[in-house]
Amino acid sequence: MVINKVINNNVISVINHQEKELVIMGRGVGFQKKSGDNVDKSKIEKIFTLDNKDISDQFKTLLREVPIETMEVVEKIIQVAKTEYNKELNDIIYVALTDHVNFAIERKKENQSVKNGLLWEIKKLYKDEYAIGLEAVKMIEEKLDVALEEDEAGFIAMHILNAELNENVSNINQITKIIQDILNIVKYHFAMEFNEESLNYFRFITHLKFFAQRLMSETNLQDQDDYLYEMVKQKNPKSFECTNKIEVYIEKEYGYRLSNEEKLYLTIHIERVTSR
Repeated sequence: MVINKVINNNVISVINHQEKELVIMGRGVGFQKKSGDNVDKSKIEKIFTLDNKDISDQFKTLLREVPIETMEVVEKIIQVAKTEYNKELNDIIYVALTDHVNFAIERKKENQSVKNGLLWEIKKLYKDEYAIGLEAVKMIEEKLDVALEEDEAGFIAMHILNAELNENVSNINQITKIIQDILNIVKYHFAMEFNEESLNYFRFITHLKFFAQRLMSETNLQDQDDYLYEMVKQKNPKSFECTNKIEVYIEKEYGYRLSNEEKLYLTIHIERVTSR
């Protein structure tokens, strides 16, 4: 492999045989090197293949400023999310999480802390992502000797969720609010508390994540089976009544009209999550 660009002493880029740019990270891999030199393969620690050129350019710009030790920890966090939690993450995670962790460490060193106003909701609604956030905070302390607050575990969880849903963080905030509001409607309609360890609760939360994402992108499930819709409606009157309350809330707050297909799946999930 031949070096295309030297980004800094620890980061270079190459062009592979498919004419795609790869970003290579390794201690000293770019030291006293220039474009056209051969790559010292013994120094390669990680090869990044980023398909989106804009993301790749942002990543290279960021790596000029971020210490390699920080980048190594961020890479480990991403691998934990992918391998231990089976998360499929958009390439934007490399830019967003690297930038956030680097900035969080700088803030901590200057004794500046930022409160996460959605921490409670994140812990309740996004348990896997929050668990990744906690592992990340632990790794940062162990590897970089910087003890970040629990709020940062919540912020990291939001970046993981952002990369899962391919949404920006402001949309994630809105999605989280929609989910929490719908959960409250269901909870008060049935005068009950959820069993948050149940499989049905997990399925409901997953459904609501993607429901809220469709709402934010103004897309809708298309009506397909009117017979099933009528059957579910008749068989589960209390759950369907709750769905109607959700429909009123959504239309009032967001101007989004639920299709019968959306109401069908909401009713099914509500019936499951509220059944004892």
